[in-house]
Amino acid sequence: MSTDQSLYSIDIDSDQQAMTLALEQAALGMFTTTPNPRVGCVIVKDRRIIGAGFTQPPGGNHAEIQAMKDAQERGNDVHGATAYVTLEPCSHFGRTPPCADALIKAGLGRVVSAMTDPNPLVAGKGLEKLQAAGIAVVSGLMQDAAYEMNIGFFKRMQQGTPWIRMKSAASLDGKTALHNGKSQWITGQAARDDGHFWRARACAIVTGIGTVKDDNPQLNVRAVDTPRQPRRIVIDSKLTVSPSANILAGGGTWVFTASEDRGKIAALEDQGTEVIILPNANNKVDLPRVIAELGKRQLNEVHIEAGSKLNASLIREGCVDELLLYLAPNLLGDGRSMFDLPALDDLSGKISLRFHEVKQIGEDLRILARFR
Repeated sequence: MSTDQSLYSIDIDSDQQAMTLALEQAALGMFTTTPNPRVGCVIVKDRRIIGAGFTQPPGGNHAEIQAMKDAQERGNDVHGATAYVTLEPCSHFGRTPPCADALIKAGLGRVVSAMTDPNPLVAGKGLEKLQAAGIAVVSGLMQDAAYEMNIGFFKRMQQGTPWIRMKSAASLDGKTALHNGKSQWITGQAARDDGHFWRARACAIVTGIGTVKDDNPQLNVRAVDTPRQPRRIVIDSKLTVSPSANILAGGGTWVFTASEDRGKIAALEDQGTEVIILPNANNKVDLPRVIAELGKRQLNEVHIEAGSKLNASLIREGCVDELLLYLAPNLLGDGRSMFDLPALDDLSGKISLRFHEVKQIGEDLRILARFR
């Protein structure tokens, strides 16, 4: 994706209008910036955008540098201009030099940031550095939208674990398949394509060995144009995955297991699969430790597409942040459910969520519900 050239002919009448455009820039890096946050920047002078950019893949320019480079290539002088950036400019040396220093050197007159960076290496230091250099600073504009753009990055910076989003598609009576396992297709094409967008924005897609054996999925992104495929991950306690399974094709898949069968491990590693042994006391995969490991490996957002048993286990162990549900306007009767949770004797034992967003996608309903 690239910047729309009509952007440079817009009259900017407010800070909010400019930040909205910066957020649109950030969205251009939706699939490519991980493990870095998705950040956009527009530079405004005399009510016109003179430069725009978004964070490039790791090792590439951050949004502010891209925007200043864009301005320079267009023959525009950024001195005295206002930079609108969806996240506080960084103040530390990582793969690239500090953006705050570059803004100061270029002589920007004002910087408007949507929110401060939760990274402990930054956390307000970038804004402080800008102010100390005499640049006017505003922070907190459209903070909620900026937070949603990088919800996984923020959680990983603050808690050390990625944002876990669990996807399921079902009928209105909550069935994901018929009693005989047939499930293609409960939802319509628009909902299925939308599901691939959510796959694409994730750093990894997780499923269980039951789904691998039943459906032999590729579990990759096909309906959305993306330069990066998410990592594929299998939860397989007994390490019974077939080396010929589609999800292992091409190498790079991670398999979490409780098994120490060296023969099976060697066979999988020989074809490029990484096997990680994380058993719990019941000789199952320790799911909270899996989530912690994914955080250590710098994954920001993780997408779960699994069967009812693994779904329920992840929910029971407090590993899920959000449900992404597609509900089709049909009834299937007796069949497979989304979550194999135990029966309750009292409503006090219910698991509570809150609706974050409800939207119609084609003929189906998409619900984002977050655990309280």
